[in-house]
Amino acid sequence: MTVFTFLHLTDLHLVPPGAPPLFGLDPAERLRAAVADIARRHGPDGPAPAALAVVTGDLTHDGEPAAYALLRETLVTLPCPAHLLLGNHDERDAFRAAFPDAPVDDAGFVQSAFHTPAGRFITLDTKEPGTHAGRLGAPRLAWLAARLAESEAPVFLFLHHPPYRVGMDEIPLLDAADLWEVLKPHRARVRHLFHGHLHRPLSGSWHGIPCSSLRGTSHQVALDFSERPDVPGSHEPPAYALVRVTEEDVVVHVHDFLDGTAGFGM
Repeated sequence: MTVFTFLHLTDLHLVPPGAPPLFGLDPAERLRAAVADIARRHGPDGPAPAALAVVTGDLTHDGEPAAYALLRETLVTLPCPAHLLLGNHDERDAFRAAFPDAPVDDAGFVQSAFHTPAGRFITLDTKEPGTHAGRLGAPRLAWLAARLAESEAPVFLFLHHPPYRVGMDEIPLLDAADLWEVLKPHRARVRHLFHGHLHRPLSGSWHGIPCSSLRGTSHQVALDFSERPDVPGSHEPPAYALVRVTEEDVVVHVHDFLDGTAGFGM
């Protein structure tokens, strides 16, 4: 059985060096801890080497150039290539200035499609200026339709804003129904959809497509369905995910990389 292994990280929320703590935390310190844990566990000499990482947006908290420079510096020690998506807290121009080699479509959106042994990975740009909600819009959806038409390979889809509603999301993907119309003819070969945005460990399905997300590498959002004017923040443990793919299975292991509880044999 051939196994393809990769990493999913999300919601880094980096701030510039020297900035005050974000919700009492240092996002860069936590990201460095995640990268160090990945290098130990999932580097080429680790017990479960990862071929690549996908980071599903909110790379920074306010989109400052210095925060993207810090991200670039931190990722140097990641033991595998990183594919970066934009979220509602990001700024497209500042990101592209810091990562000039990042793939973009003809309209300048940060989107990519690339082949892996598991199938085709497609990353989408749901950043919509002026709102924390997400939107793809006609040009980005047309780009996706063209990429889907290019190959009959299995598809793994990545975006920041989830297309489904979870009951505590007031800033959703606004054109999720349009996304489904593009995906519908290819539904049988979309193996999994990965997203960020909600800072929650989530799994489920959308129109029969398996979906998952996880806590960010910095702060989290509490499980709270009450009506309130603010977002219920949480200091639950940060996480990343190790994804193992075979022809039969897609298994997502969520790892709390700062967990300090003692292990034991059984």
